[in-house]
Amino acid sequence: MKKVLFIFGTRPEAIKMAPLIKHFASDSFFEVKIAVTAQHREMLDQVLSFFEIQVDYDLNIMKPNQSLHELTANLVARITDEILLKDKFDAVFVQGDTATVLAASLAAFYQKIKIIHIEAGLRSDDMYSPFPEEMNRVLTSRLATYHFCPTIKSAENLYKENIKNNVFVVGNTVIDALLMGLSKIKNTDESHFLKQFESIDFSKKIVLVTCHRRENFGKPFEAICDSLMEIAQKHQDTIEIVYPVHLNPNVKEIAHQRLVAANIKLIAPLDYPELIWMMDKSYLILTDSGGIQEEAPSLGKPVLVLREVTERTEGVDAGTAILVGSNQTKIVTEANRLLEEEAYYQTIASSSNPYGDGTTSEKIKTILKQ
Repeated sequence: MKKVLFIFGTRPEAIKMAPLIKHFASDSFFEVKIAVTAQHREMLDQVLSFFEIQVDYDLNIMKPNQSLHELTANLVARITDEILLKDKFDAVFVQGDTATVLAASLAAFYQKIKIIHIEAGLRSDDMYSPFPEEMNRVLTSRLATYHFCPTIKSAENLYKENIKNNVFVVGNTVIDALLMGLSKIKNTDESHFLKQFESIDFSKKIVLVTCHRRENFGKPFEAICDSLMEIAQKHQDTIEIVYPVHLNPNVKEIAHQRLVAANIKLIAPLDYPELIWMMDKSYLILTDSGGIQEEAPSLGKPVLVLREVTERTEGVDAGTAILVGSNQTKIVTEANRLLEEEAYYQTIASSSNPYGDGTTSEKIKTILKQ
C-alpha cells in the first residue's frame, strides 16, 4: 500500500482534485489523506461538500491583508510542521499553479517526498502573466517527480526545459469533474435552479461572464465593462448578460458602477453546481478563468478569453476559444459575430475539446500503480 497526500487550497484546485481523490480512495492499493490550506475558504468548502470529500488536515491559512511572500512562507512552514513531519507519505499530489502548489512542493522536496504534479507543463512564457502563477508552475516542474500533462503541447513545454522523465499526457481532470458534477446535478429538480435565478430570462440567449484575475484590475477591467455595455445595448431584446461578480473590491465596485442595463444581471458568486448548471444553459461565455476555458468546449460553448496571453493555448489552436484580452473592439466584434452568425457559432461550438474526455483520473491512477 502507498500512502499519498492530496493538498490544495483554492476552489479550482479542489474541483480538479475531486475526481482523482475519488478514484484513489476507492482503490485499496492507496491510503489517501486530504489536506487543505483554505486559500479560498468559503468557495473551497462548497466544493468539498458537493463532492463529499472529508478533510484530514485543515491549515486555514488566510489572514486579512496577507502579502504573497508572507502567505508562501507560512505555507511552507505549516505544511512541513503540521503535516509532513507528523505523518509519513510516499507521495504528495499538487494541482496547478497556486501558492499552495509551490509551497507544498518545496516542503515535500525538503522532506525528500515524491511530488506528483497534476496539470503540468502549462506555459504562457511570460513570467509576470499570469502573476505569480506562471513562475509557480515553472518552479514546481523543477521539483516534481511525476508530471501529468493535459495536452501534448504542455508535455512539449517540459521537454523544452529538459524535463523528460515521467512525463505523461493524460488530459485534464477538470473534464472528469465537470461530467461528475453534471451527473450529480441531473438528480436535482431544475426548478431549484430556476427559482434561484428567477430574475434571469432564460428564453433569451445567456451570455455568461466571469472576470476576476489580478491582471485585469484597473483600466483593462473598465474596458471589459464598456464592452459588455456595448454588447448589451446592441442585443437588448435577445440576450441576457449574467455576471457572477467576484467579491474583490477591485472588481465588485467597478462592475456595479459601470454595468447598468436591464439585460445585465449582476449576481453573487456561484457555487460549483450552480456554475456548471449556468454554463450548460449559456449560449456564449466570456471569461478570464483557466478552468472555464477547459470546461466550456465539453458543453459546446464558445469562449472569448478575457486575457492578453493564456497558458491554455490549445483551446485557441483547436478553435474552441478566441483570445480577445481587454480590447473593446475585439470583444465586441467577436461577441457580435457569435450572436449573429449561426454558421460561425457552430464552427466553434462543434470543435472538439483538446483537454480530455473524462478518463484522466483513471489514467493517472493506472500509471502510478504500474
